[in-house]
Amino acid sequence: MPMSPARRSPVSSRAAELTSSGLVEVFMLARTANAVDLAIGTPGHPEPPAAMLAEAARALREGHNQYEHPSGNPLLRRRIAELLTVPADPETEITVTAGATEALYVALLSTVDAGDEVVVFTPGFDQFAAAVRLVGARPRFVPLHAPEWRWDPAELAAAFGPRTRAVLLNTPANPTGRVLDRTELDELAGLCERWNATAISDEVYSAFVFDGRRHLSVAEVPGLAGRSVVVGSLSKSHAVSGWRVGFLRADRTRSEAFQRVHQLTTLGTAAPLQFAAAHAALSADPAEACAQMAARRDLAQAMFSRLGMKFAPVEGGCYVFADIGPLTGGHEECLPFIRRLHERTGVVLAPGTAFFADPARGSQYVRIAFNKSLETLRTAEQRLSAL
Repeated sequence: MPMSPARRSPVSSRAAELTSSGLVEVFMLARTANAVDLAIGTPGHPEPPAAMLAEAARALREGHNQYEHPSGNPLLRRRIAELLTVPADPETEITVTAGATEALYVALLSTVDAGDEVVVFTPGFDQFAAAVRLVGARPRFVPLHAPEWRWDPAELAAAFGPRTRAVLLNTPANPTGRVLDRTELDELAGLCERWNATAISDEVYSAFVFDGRRHLSVAEVPGLAGRSVVVGSLSKSHAVSGWRVGFLRADRTRSEAFQRVHQLTTLGTAAPLQFAAAHAALSADPAEACAQMAARRDLAQAMFSRLGMKFAPVEGGCYVFADIGPLTGGHEECLPFIRRLHERTGVVLAPGTAFFADPARGSQYVRIAFNKSLETLRTAEQRLSAL
């Protein structure tokens, strides 16, 4: 018998099923007095470009305070297209969004229908699975295996099927620091072609790829290029996460759908901030910024290796994903370990449980953000050395 209207919940089932982020507690710890925040990826490095800040002030004063073109400031779309490794038409293939988060939802809402399946890797960015569920689709999880966090080809192939509509990628990856290589992307291309699936690739950390590697976008790979969506953002590369300036890159047909969905969700992104990003140099010195981030990676890897944690070398992005088992003997899970470390040193890390479909798989892992100022990292190093 159907539930009577009087007893029906005022909250939709999709909202009721959402859980709080596994990072909520460390958000609070990071805000305590004397805390050294290596948990949250809010950039402490690089500095926001001075030219962008000056242009933002100019845009506000000069009256760029009303609606912008829904698809994005035309000059900004051209600037974004110039940054990409594969040419894109800024008029028909670039959509400016309210950060990479909106970009992800617009891509999913435009690609999948209720009941479709989306392949998602675990461990991975914690918003991916929640986003898939919120749009009414079903995540099909593929485990990545330590220590190098690679998938098993048989497990990957088994996750695809007639209901598969998309696969969500993240390269360089949060939290693992992996950079997908050509062999892996070719393997995904074959599966996407076989099952007519779209590859939605979050490439927001593409500016930070280390040790002579080169970021390989899905837009460059035959078999994926024509069925791919790139999600990008200025949040990490230009350290303006609060501006919420992201973008989508895709073929014309997909982009037209994105722009319709985008107009009905946010309508547009903050006009003065788009103006500022468009009129400042978006790629002032990417090699130097990457080298400085690599130095911070080296410092973070050295200090936590000395502490006894184990991890694969970080290939890109701004996180170390570390095994605390050598320190705990497997007898203490990550959240109690993080609380104890915070009590003794003030250093705050993120729990690995937040990044796994099965939180139990992450009980012996922590994520360490190193996109911080050298002062912050040196303070953490000094405090940890006293243990």
